Amino acid sequence: MKIASFDIDAQKGFTPLCPDELPVPEGHLIAGALNHLASFAELRLGSKDAHSPQAAWVVQTQAEMLQPLELANADLTWVSHCVPGTPGFELLDTLPAPLAYDYFVWKGVEPDLHPYGACYHDLADTRSTGVIEYLRQQQVDTVLVGGLALDYCVKTTALQLRRAGFRVGVYLPACRAIADHTAAQACEQMRSEGVELYDSAAQLAAAVPQKEA
Repeated sequence: MKIASFDIDAQKGFTPLCPDELPVPEGHLIAGALNHLASFAELRLGSKDAHSPQAAWVVQTQAEMLQPLELANADLTWVSHCVPGTPGFELLDTLPAPLAYDYFVWKGVEPDLHPYGACYHDLADTRSTGVIEYLRQQQVDTVLVGGLALDYCVKTTALQLRRAGFRVGVYLPACRAIADHTAAQACEQMRSEGVELYDSAAQLAAAVPQKEA
């Protein structure tokens, strides 16, 4: 069994460190759990949002967020976040630099794109980012996932990987969610599609053999 870990959008813009962006509660606390997750893997993948401040889905206040849009590849409004060159774009401290990962994806670079999953650039899952092809070429069969936020980008990436035929496990201590009710819905959907959820380090260790030092 060849294992990869995948750090999804573990950026400061999704944490209380950047309160004017999309501060997921306790999002700044997951770096240690992501590093622990990587200790089970032979390959480590990562992703970042990389958005234009003039993106088509940007609104000025958080009260205006989550309104539907009639765009092919941006379905909801969001405040500006994770703009290259700003603190919110940066990965959490103690994580590797992007080029230190074995494979890295920058998401939503075009102003009319706001994908959630890291495997496709579009919402219809037709324009690959190369992640699935890379994992297959590397003969990976299990992908361990963590990151931000559980109820959006982590969930979508995990489901994309599962639908592509991989065994997928989400390590919940390495995730945080925007809201409890959407986190519960995300977990229910992931379980229903065969994604494994690990509530603790002990559950992770019981389910996945740790790589040899």
